[in-house]
Amino acid sequence: MTTEVRVPTLGESVTEATVATWFVKPGDTVQVDQMLCELETDKVTVEVPAPAAGQLAEIVAAEGETVGVNTLLAQIAAAGGAAAPTPQPKASKPAAPAPQANEAKMTDVMVPTLGESVTEATVATWFKKVGDAVAVDEMLCELETDKVSVEVPSPVAGVLAEIVAAEGATVDAAARLAVIAEGASAGDTPAPAASAPAKAPAAGDAPPASPSARKAMAAAGLSADAVSGTGRGGRVMKEDVARAAAAAPAAAPAPVSIPVAAPPAASSRAPVAAEDAAREERVKMTRLRATIARRLKDAQNTAAMLTTYNEVDMSGVMEIRNSYKDMFEKKHGVKMGFMAFFVKACCHALKEVPEVNAEIDGQDIVYKNYVHMGVAVGTPTGLVVPVVRDADQMGFAAIEKKIAELGARARDGKLSMAEMQGGSFTISNGGVYGSLMSSPILNPPQSGILGMHKIQERPVVVGGQIVIRPMMYLALSYDHRIVDGKGAVTFLVRVKEALEDPRRLLMDL
Repeated sequence: MTTEVRVPTLGESVTEATVATWFVKPGDTVQVDQMLCELETDKVTVEVPAPAAGQLAEIVAAEGETVGVNTLLAQIAAAGGAAAPTPQPKASKPAAPAPQANEAKMTDVMVPTLGESVTEATVATWFKKVGDAVAVDEMLCELETDKVSVEVPSPVAGVLAEIVAAEGATVDAAARLAVIAEGASAGDTPAPAASAPAKAPAAGDAPPASPSARKAMAAAGLSADAVSGTGRGGRVMKEDVARAAAAAPAAAPAPVSIPVAAPPAASSRAPVAAEDAAREERVKMTRLRATIARRLKDAQNTAAMLTTYNEVDMSGVMEIRNSYKDMFEKKHGVKMGFMAFFVKACCHALKEVPEVNAEIDGQDIVYKNYVHMGVAVGTPTGLVVPVVRDADQMGFAAIEKKIAELGARARDGKLSMAEMQGGSFTISNGGVYGSLMSSPILNPPQSGILGMHKIQERPVVVGGQIVIRPMMYLALSYDHRIVDGKGAVTFLVRVKEALEDPRRLLMDL
């Protein structure tokens, strides 16, 4: 009985790949999930694991071949039928099977699922070093993506034999991070020591290159020693050649140019006095912070962003909250806050002004018949926006529970990518930090974001009398390309009316 090894799904828009490297040969014994080969696409490198244990009977697609999705790559003979073919590898290379006789099983630690639209991450911290004993599910390292931090647990118990991706390295969604000698103890260091030198290229050798990388180097007129490899074991990948080719023209004119006309340095700061520089600390920007900076700037550059303001008397909401908060918490097990009132008020207003809940897609406007409410949460690493899905169909208690759960997961860095995608409108509460008034920035591709602020007692005129009321400034930033001023003002007025008279929410008025 044989098991077929086929090309896995490569991505929504990727239909073919190149077989870059085979890590095993016909006749080799393979384990379940052992890496058999590496495929190269236009965007990422994909490792193909063994779907079953047994013996590699045949390689159908050789290195350098272009294959489509679901193409047959190889065939694995069942473990029970491995006895007959065993002499073949012995005849060609007698020493090959010998090292596997008494070795601990080596298990690869792979990058976990990062999210639908996330293709790479940065290795932020290793909690273990080579030679350390690890237990099942013990945290090995932490990865940093554009939006969240992901902890990588150990899939097996044993000894960390090799760290493939060091701290600071950028890895793709299918990369190998480390190797664990399964079942070994901390004193068994010979196995990792033997495997580490095998991975490192010889001092005088040029780094290895995949077939597609060799073609790209030939087309670009680059030599192998001019390209730095970022692939497995220093392997030169196609994207490495593209980066080297792009850098080559910029590097050529540098010696000839006048110093003043040289390309700008990485830092654009003005010179700093030596005594000041000694008291400064320079820290590399995290991927999350860099992504926040890029997205906020993109929002300003892309959308025709405008902000309109209003103020709301919070007396009605505060009265209801003070009257029912104890009963609410006793029944539902969650505190009654202000956020559920704002979510319900926004859902109510979005029904009347649907363009605030829409987005622009090319030449089309996409109107959404649902409300996935993003709630901005400040964390130690930056601002994230978890999404309360179908908030318009939820009650007060369900909204408060979901917001509390997402807020706790956000502060602990445990949010998944799915929990931060698909929002149609966002609420940002700067009031928790004491902000009296601000202009929130849109969360693309959304067309609206509501800014809440500090509740402050102020004198207002009610029925011809000056009275003291708890007032809050509201700010709606919107994309003027899709939302007109009338729609934006109407939306904010409806939110104000619903909050000043919460009974409107119950009667859908």
